[in-house]
Amino acid sequence: MPIVFERVTDKAQIVSLCEMARRIWTEHYTPIIGEAQVEYMLEKFQSVDAVSEQLASGGYEYYFALYHGEYAGFIGIVPEQEKLFLSKLYIDADFRHRGIAREAMNFLSEYGKQRNLNKIYLTVNRNNTDSIAAYRSMGFDVVCEQVADIGGGFVMDDYVLERPV
Repeated sequence: MPIVFERVTDKAQIVSLCEMARRIWTEHYTPIIGEAQVEYMLEKFQSVDAVSEQLASGGYEYYFALYHGEYAGFIGIVPEQEKLFLSKLYIDADFRHRGIAREAMNFLSEYGKQRNLNKIYLTVNRNNTDSIAAYRSMGFDVVCEQVADIGGGFVMDDYVLERPV
């Protein structure tokens, strides 16, 4: 299979993941939420310290998506009581439209089945139309809207999407 998932377990992987997050966020999210909010969110959620803390005590698991052996993106998940929270699914621009996101959903569905979880859910910015369309094509439906104050004068204005495992 050309796409495999590798669990992030050490500091070098965390550093690589955060470098990838910066590249993806800067390219993809700056037009949607602006440079200031991108910088704030990268520091708050995707810095080496933040990811290390999420792994150590936040219940997170991170996985790199490798496409023919190359780091192409990553996912961040939090297994909960009955659902799987897909916190992050990011694909580097050079690797988009190659089936990686769909294969990630297959991986997450299998992960959920093994743990008796019944749904996968996520949040997505309401103006992130390309990602919303991609999630809908993978069986996600909008279940509600939410606005979350993340500090620094910023909010996340999102849809909550969900699909069965």
